[in-house]
Amino acid sequence: MATEVGCMVTSIIPKFRPLSPSYGKPSNTTMRICCSQSNSNFVQQHHQRRSAQYQPTIWSYDFVQSLNTNDHVVRYEDEVKKLEKEVKCVLVIKNDEDGHALLLNKLELVDEIQRLGLGYRFKEDIKEVIDGIFNIWDDQGFDNTTAKISLYTSALGFRLLRHHGYQVSQDIFKSFKDDNGDFKEYICKDVKGMLSLYEASFLAFEGENLLEEAKAFTSMHLHNLIRENANTSLAEEVKHALELPLHQGMQRLEARWYIESYSKRSDPNQHLLQLAKLDFNMVQSKQQKELKDMSRWWKGLGLTNKLSFSRDRLMECFFWALGMVSEPQFSNPRKELTKVAALITTIDDVYDVYGTLDELELFTDAVDRWDVKAVEVLPEYMKLCFLALYNTVNQMVYETLKEQGQNSLPYLTKAWADMCKAFLVEAKWCHSKCTPTFEEYMENGWMSISGVLLLVHAYFLVSENISTHGVDCLENHHNLLRWPSIIFRLSNDLGTSAAEIQRGETANSISCSMRQNDQSEDCARKYLHKLMEESWKKMNMEIADGDSPFTKPFLDTAINLARISRCTYQYGDGHGAPDKRSKKRVLSLMIDPIQ
Repeated sequence: MATEVGCMVTSIIPKFRPLSPSYGKPSNTTMRICCSQSNSNFVQQHHQRRSAQYQPTIWSYDFVQSLNTNDHVVRYEDEVKKLEKEVKCVLVIKNDEDGHALLLNKLELVDEIQRLGLGYRFKEDIKEVIDGIFNIWDDQGFDNTTAKISLYTSALGFRLLRHHGYQVSQDIFKSFKDDNGDFKEYICKDVKGMLSLYEASFLAFEGENLLEEAKAFTSMHLHNLIRENANTSLAEEVKHALELPLHQGMQRLEARWYIESYSKRSDPNQHLLQLAKLDFNMVQSKQQKELKDMSRWWKGLGLTNKLSFSRDRLMECFFWALGMVSEPQFSNPRKELTKVAALITTIDDVYDVYGTLDELELFTDAVDRWDVKAVEVLPEYMKLCFLALYNTVNQMVYETLKEQGQNSLPYLTKAWADMCKAFLVEAKWCHSKCTPTFEEYMENGWMSISGVLLLVHAYFLVSENISTHGVDCLENHHNLLRWPSIIFRLSNDLGTSAAEIQRGETANSISCSMRQNDQSEDCARKYLHKLMEESWKKMNMEIADGDSPFTKPFLDTAINLARISRCTYQYGDGHGAPDKRSKKRVLSLMIDPIQ
């Protein structure tokens, strides 16, 4: 009976204290370590060095350096300019006298441009189109002169407007319900409309029940469609969406998939398709050069040779950075975030696998003080870690000061110290075989997952203008840092919990929820998925906030952190234990050009 109660996900959500307004706020007091088991203490027993037996990297230094980074930019520059002009001409065509005859065509063209990975080439033109669409939009979808707009068009317009930050109302979908409040029967036969509505439902804000109903309704019927039409091209498109909706997918991977899917259509826009293929290969060539630079940096740092217990995941770290900032103009942020991710991975292994509690406390104190003299008290392997971190971050600080006149040192060092303190809390739980309450775990876990650290670095790397208000919001852990980090934490736990339990760790969101709520593992996973969806809604609202203290590039980076988290841990631990699926993703983005 207790398990059945635990499966009632909605009934236990209020117990999740982190969703309260005060959750995640900084504190000047030391975190109290609590355990749900009795008579727990943190007396350290004789410590034997552990090994997580991580697999070696499948992407060797020699392989990365052998990549043939042909200069596609020079070779295809003239052709790309010509194709870009052709697409632009279609995009900026003015509407006819009625103002709506080209509405659907424009919506579809904007959607195709963005999904093919070309949005960065047409930003101003797309903005003009979207602004024009919003001007003829009201709570019923479009104004009265477009009385019979289809479900497909309404849902597509809704999704694109929300994607671009407009807080349009969910009420546009009321017209597709009957007098009993159910979706009209004919919609079940409108596969294109259902798929469009399904994708739109993932841009919901908190409390938008109509969109929740739409998601459940369309999901059920689209799953049935796959079973009935398993081998059709439409079923493949539906299957892809059900696997991971567009709004939550890694943009660069989605672009690769969509280019290949779009090319199989009977009547694709050939100018657009050719431009997308050339652009993908050109961008891939640039990013291969970045990867080679990072591979040389990583080898020069020498940590993998000296720290045999830690993961060598340079390729996966670059893939992660690419997920956060994918547009080609962000070459430097991508490389710097790769460095941050690689250092996080190594230091995480120090805390999770190798270090004794005494050593970890010394290391945490050294990072907190950010004093190079602190290395004197550290064991040899930690001296390497600390100096690699110290030198890399200080160089980043110097570059920001040189380029923007902003001293980022206090903010970056505080972010590293906060993460290491959270790592230390988890290490104490592990060493004492203690299972904290779910609230205690999440209060620490959204910091220990490293999302805040990555975003603090990203702010100084991608922001067009670094403002005092923006920096203050970073320091106070603005919600835009919180919700992606919670999604990151829950995604990570859902993908890595089995391996963590096997190596003796007692604290993750699944085990804590199971113990506290007397749940089965299956019910705990459903609970976490529900919490994750609620966090997506809260983040959607933050992105659409017209008074945000952050610029659009940083808003995009924050939501992209959630997206790359979902991608990496969707089928397991794609970072710590990459499998064939992970290898295929890297090949498709970094190695294999589109033919």
